[in-house]
Amino acid sequence: MTRSLTAALALAFVAALLVFDLARTPPNPYQAPTLLAFGSGAMASGGFCGALPD
Repeated sequence: MTRSLTAALALAFVAALLVFDLARTPPNPYQAPTLLAFGSGAMASGGFCGALPD
């Protein structure tokens, strides 16, 4: 395989993945989490591997 064929296949795969994702669940900006939450008071969700136990 040449580089151009491999690059074209990779870009086609990424494009197909994006189309599949957008078709499956369209983006809803009203239910999306905040992009940056510096000082907003929003609590972090999920775990952190380096956190010490309580």
